[in-house]
Amino acid sequence: MSDAVRFFISVWIKFFFLLTPFFALSMFLSLTADLEAAARRLIALRVTGSVIVACFVLYFFGNSIFYVFGITLDSFRIGAGSLLFLSAVDLVRKTSSAAPLTQDNNDITVVPLAVPIIVGPATTGALLVMGAETQDTFLKVMGCGALTVAVLCVGIMLFMASSIERIVGRRGLNILSKLTGLILSALAAQIVFTGIRSVLLNH
Repeated sequence: MSDAVRFFISVWIKFFFLLTPFFALSMFLSLTADLEAAARRLIALRVTGSVIVACFVLYFFGNSIFYVFGITLDSFRIGAGSLLFLSAVDLVRKTSSAAPLTQDNNDITVVPLAVPIIVGPATTGALLVMGAETQDTFLKVMGCGALTVAVLCVGIMLFMASSIERIVGRRGLNILSKLTGLILSALAAQIVFTGIRSVLLNH
């Protein structure tokens, strides 16, 4: 397996779990419980498009955002990693639920499904860090491709939400959400340790 393929798979897995797919699926099922299947699928497609746009902006403009606010990458690593860890702990501890919507509700495509359920504050920080620390153009493009595939995977899960719920069950989704939290906590620790190490080496 080439280095490029390994990089792609590694980044894809990171992005996939950053988007907390099983938690997002549980919330999607709760919020759309009273909607017809066709309406659910339409919302899933719109959410996928909204998430792709949001993720691309964060991934490609991280350096510009850091420059405008005068924030160093290492400082943001520590802050974003800490926030991601707290989100991971919250994901492990809580049971996802939300009030169902009806056909007359306002559009929930962008808020709350795309942001902040899928692209929350911790995910935003992690995307900014990953985009800013990838300077090589080829790796940046590979990362963009991996991000796109990760979002599409989440979108497919939302599109097939009813079928997945029948197979796994709501309890199974809650268990998978907690496992996602454990993986995110490890990723958060890695981001924080990288930031602290860089700060210590540069001072």
